[in-house]
Amino acid sequence: MARIIYVEDDDLMGSVVKDILTAAGHAVDVVSHGTLGLQTIASDRPDLVILDIALPGMSGIDVARNLRQLPATRLVPILMLTASRSESVSREALDAGADDVMIKLVSYTGLVSKVERMLGAAD
Repeated sequence: MARIIYVEDDDLMGSVVKDILTAAGHAVDVVSHGTLGLQTIASDRPDLVILDIALPGMSGIDVARNLRQLPATRLVPILMLTASRSESVSREALDAGADDVMIKLVSYTGLVSKVERMLGAAD
């Protein structure tokens, strides 16, 4: 079981992703604000971070950049979820330190397999 923090301001999306990953055996906390998400991740040091790109307070891009600068979170895998299909948005997320980017209309199996792959790479 991995500890995952998902930073997402859309309650429905947060609930869906939490339910999917909880059913797959992971412990998931959802935080709805970018700045609070950064503070929570830095103090809790989860096994994986999932970030929405558009967040109040601080964007997911900025959260990722900050996480990569902190020694305690530098190596924590980051998955970005975005509603945008834009190549430039995905590139910006990867340049900021995300390990992977996924379009928000996630499938159960697609999300679980991507999370499992990222957690396996972190071992």
